[in-house]
Order: sequence, then C-alpha cells, then structure tokens
Amino acid sequence: MRYDLVIFDNDGVLVDSEPISNKLLAGYLTELGHPTSYEDSLRDYMGSAMHRVHDLVEERTGRRLPADFDDVFHGRVFAAFERELEPVPGAVAVLEKLAADGVPYCVASSGSHERIRVGHRTTGLDRWFEDSRIFSSQDVGRGKPAPDLFLYAAERMGVAPARCVVVEDSPLGVQAAVAAGMDVLGFTAMTPAERLVGATRFFSDMGELADLLV
Repeated sequence: MRYDLVIFDNDGVLVDSEPISNKLLAGYLTELGHPTSYEDSLRDYMGSAMHRVHDLVEERTGRRLPADFDDVFHGRVFAAFERELEPVPGAVAVLEKLAADGVPYCVASSGSHERIRVGHRTTGLDRWFEDSRIFSSQDVGRGKPAPDLFLYAAERMGVAPARCVVVEDSPLGVQAAVAAGMDVLGFTAMTPAERLVGATRFFSDMGELADLLV
C-alpha cells in the first residue's frame, strides 16, 4: 500500500450522521432566534468542532449561545442516533479489508469522544475502533481546519504525516489534512468535489476506497 496510515473522518465518512446532526443543529439554532436552514448548517458547520458554532453565531449576531447549548444539542443528537443512525454504506467492508490486510487505520473527528463512541456503539463500528484508534478535537487546542488533530493522530500512531492519507467529506477537514501535509481522498457522497478544494483524489462510493489506497 502507498500509505502507512489511513485516517478516517467520522461523521459522514464512517457513520451517516451528517443529515441527522445538521437538521437538529439548524432547528435548535432557529429555535434560539438564529434562523438557520439545513443547507446553512451544512455550509457553515459540517466537519467543524462545536466551538465554531459558538464563534460564528457570536461573530454574526453579537450574542452568545446559552451555556448549556452543547449539552442540550448533544442530548438531542444522541437520542436521534439511537433511533436512526446507520454506518455509511460500504464502510464496514472497507474496515474489514483494512483489518484483514493489517493496514493501520484510525479515526480523527471534530466530534467529542462521547459522540464518536455513541455513534460507533449504535452502528456496531466499535468492534474496529479500540480507544487507541480514536482521536477527537477534544485532544488538541484547535479543531479543523487547523492541522493539529491530524498531526496529533499521526504522532500517536507513530507515522510521519507524509505517509498518511485522510478520508474526508468536509471542506474544513480537507483544509486541515492539506495543512498537515497529508494526501486527502475527498468523499463526495454529500459534498460536491468543487467544495473539497485541495483533495488529492475524489470518490463517491465507499466501495471505491480500497482501490484508491494501493
């Protein structure tokens, strides 16, 4: 294989959570007096850590979100995950192949550790991700588009950045991977290729991924 480590984004790449969480985020922001459509949420917040939501709302309106915003939002998201969340089609087969071939892999997500684990447990993906393979923006000072999270994951996994490839579906994630000096495979199932500027290559079906890694 041309890479020594495959780093997966989580939301939208491994678990099909982006439609769920962005609908809930748009609805909650609107409820709080910050009118936001589903499309607005995808454009502004997809792939980002929660601090970006707080920062953008305050920057645009001069008002801070409630202190319990994250807790209320995550409570709604986790409840919806339990009812609706599924793995991204083809993700299980990719993980099975990587594990069978002995290819090192991990997940590096803007989501919290709790969010990652709830999603994996609900979808059954937890069997492929012990704690040593899970990295969150909580582990670093700055989330995507800063490169910190991907660099941290590579360091912890013992692989040089130039030998890593990132699988991403958000513009912010692609920017972070490029800034980290890593190749990026842009997953276009939800995000058009033209928005994933900087990606090394693109693919629209997770079944195509294994062939792009060799």
